[in-house]
Amino acid sequence: MSQASAPFKPATSIPDLAGRVFLVTGGTTGLGAGFISFIAAKAPAKIFFSGRNKARADELVSKMKALSPSTEVNFIECDLSSLASVQQAANQFLDKSTRLDVLMCNAGVMALDPGLSKDGYEIQFATNHLGHALLIKLLLPTMLNTAAQPGSDVRIVNMSSVAYNTTPNNGIEFSTLKTTQASLGPFYKPNKFVRYGQSKLANLLYPIELARRYPSITSVAVHPGFIKTELHAQETLFDRIIVNAVSGGKWIEVEEGPYSQTWAATTPKENLENGAYYEPVGVKVKPTTPQGRDKALAKKLFDWTEKELEAYV
Repeated sequence: MSQASAPFKPATSIPDLAGRVFLVTGGTTGLGAGFISFIAAKAPAKIFFSGRNKARADELVSKMKALSPSTEVNFIECDLSSLASVQQAANQFLDKSTRLDVLMCNAGVMALDPGLSKDGYEIQFATNHLGHALLIKLLLPTMLNTAAQPGSDVRIVNMSSVAYNTTPNNGIEFSTLKTTQASLGPFYKPNKFVRYGQSKLANLLYPIELARRYPSITSVAVHPGFIKTELHAQETLFDRIIVNAVSGGKWIEVEEGPYSQTWAATTPKENLENGAYYEPVGVKVKPTTPQGRDKALAKKLFDWTEKELEAYV
């Protein structure tokens, strides 16, 4: 475990971002919107963000333009659980930018009841992993081209969670990902949290293989901490008891919720290890489970994902 050298303070810790282009998934509210506010204050060239709520998006665009008039701010409507929607979103981005410095894979769902995505995958895995994996796949040529330019610093930040340690015994149950996985995991763990943990393990493992295959891009996984965002809005009383137990009561103020991902996106490159996992704020942590450290499982996930997405090129 290694600790960031100094406390993170957005106003002073984030460097000037002139010329840089950011794309943020799930940017209309919560951590995504907070992250956008922090980076907009440092005047990047362009900020793109996705989501499903256009009214909130329009409001955020107005606020960011007031905060940084020189920054181009664009909303791209996208449902991450739909691969066709992700493909359309990627095309919209590519129509407006030939550069991408930071892809912030921020959007996510948590502890949903059993369900399938439009493409027939377990809904949490489809949204949290597969949709982001397709976005990465489609934007990778642009990121690689950006990384080849002098003085570049291209990053992919995957939002994971300490829930990566609540998974089926083999980490990811590939054989049933095209079902609702209604009974996934041992009987003493609520199934919806096991399904969520499986998707967050995927978010942790994917950067390991991205780092190995594409070393010119810095890919990391980040746990933001326990923040009372809208991600918790659908929880039952029993769910809240579980989450409170896992958090140990260590809740982070909503205003500080985006600190961890903002640090990962903006800290000097030498502070990051490609493929590593970080907990708040800027603390590199070795995953506590064998599955979280399993490079062979990371490769298997990458290969499985590539096969599932081969129709989208």
